[in-house]
Amino acid sequence: MSIFEFFQALLQYEFLQKALFTSVVVGIICGIVGCFIILRGMALMGDAISHAVLPGVAISYMLGINFFFGAVLTGVLTAIGIGYVSQNSRIKHDMAIGIMFTSMFAVGIVIITMMKSSADLYHILFGNVLAVRMSDMWITLGIGLLVIGLVVLFYKELLVSTFDPTMAQSYGLPNKWIHYALMAVLTMVTVASLQTVGIVLVVAMLITPAATAYLLTNRLSVMIYLSAIIGVISSVFGLYFSFTYNLASGATIVLVSAFLFALAFFFSPSQGLVWKAHKSRKNRLELMEK
Repeated sequence: MSIFEFFQALLQYEFLQKALFTSVVVGIICGIVGCFIILRGMALMGDAISHAVLPGVAISYMLGINFFFGAVLTGVLTAIGIGYVSQNSRIKHDMAIGIMFTSMFAVGIVIITMMKSSADLYHILFGNVLAVRMSDMWITLGIGLLVIGLVVLFYKELLVSTFDPTMAQSYGLPNKWIHYALMAVLTMVTVASLQTVGIVLVVAMLITPAATAYLLTNRLSVMIYLSAIIGVISSVFGLYFSFTYNLASGATIVLVSAFLFALAFFFSPSQGLVWKAHKSRKNRLELMEK
């Protein structure tokens, strides 16, 4: 199927329209939040939150309510629990993350095995954006608008606390509360991404577009825009390949994102290995001529 035929199908099928819209929103918000996650060295925390929401999702299905509510609750509780354990014991932060998220993920798996049917939960684990419901689409849009609004509103605070926590504290900024607020936003973004890429792959969409943008620029504002654009491109082309070749949507979106990262890794004008090798060779030749 060509791109033209894909867009024809897009005009014809409502489920494909919902899938594309949801994928684009997820690409944008994962790209934006991912920038702060990698600059703060919180990639492991993103992985923890993405796995910790599983029991909340499972319980929501058991109660017959939207998984958003249970997932946000368990995600926030896990973030609080990690902070509490690391601050009130000799256990370091990364150890607390490992203990909490594996425990919560294990609880989720046990709950799933106790349920009679886990077909829908399979899609939550691995993503199926082609089956997205109208309610999921509106929840994703709501989370997207909230996340973008918070980043715009508190951009300066996030900028200072990310690059210089000591200066932020001297300005009177509550670094601890900014951290927990970012955890809450991370949880909401994770929940918004479940239907698109699933629990297992959501951390890839949080990290890979932002890491790609990180290789292309040294300015945070530009990095945020680039990361969001890369997230959108990954979502659109991932959905195209998924629909055309009947592939798993979440995995396909992540693979497109990984391909874009590989391009930046090798060919980025400032950080790419190919350009570095070319500059190094050029410098050696200039030295030899002298």
